[in-house]
Amino acid sequence: MKKALFLALFLTMIATLAALVAVPAPAQAAPYCGITWGSGAKVLNQYSSSPITNVRTGQHSCYDRLVIDLNGPASGYMVSYVSNFYSQGKGELIPLQGGAKLQVIALAPAYDSNGQPTYQATVGQPLPNINLAGYRTFRDLRYGGSFEGQTSFGLGVRAQLPFRVFQLDHRLVIDVAHQWQQ
Repeated sequence: MKKALFLALFLTMIATLAALVAVPAPAQAAPYCGITWGSGAKVLNQYSSSPITNVRTGQHSCYDRLVIDLNGPASGYMVSYVSNFYSQGKGELIPLQGGAKLQVIALAPAYDSNGQPTYQATVGQPLPNINLAGYRTFRDLRYGGSFEGQTSFGLGVRAQLPFRVFQLDHRLVIDVAHQWQQ
């Protein structure tokens, strides 16, 4: 009887250990759309004399996009989440809608060598010809002005989400993901 009890206990222990070993460890969630950008500041200290000529936005399946067009090679940038967004030069607070505020500074002017504007927008106001209704991430986009060779934009987004910044020929591109992970 002792042998039968010992055998039963032994088999129960083996079955329990086998069940523990067979349970797979939880897998980490895959990055959303393969996005691994992060939300830290992105900076490229490279000024350009090529003036800004246009700003536009677009929607993609995994992110919303802001494009700054220049009349020449793309410039450097300073893009980061901020507590508040202020105008260039005067430093006036510009309120932005959304759960987080992304400050986008293009290291390029919005005026030509004679001081004439190359991009028409009013400081503190929404950008002309841009409608963000229906965007998953973007909530607000305001002009911060152009001063001493740099131009700023305040981008109100749904939440502090991953973003990337890169240059294309004559364009500065900012993508903000719709979410962190699936």
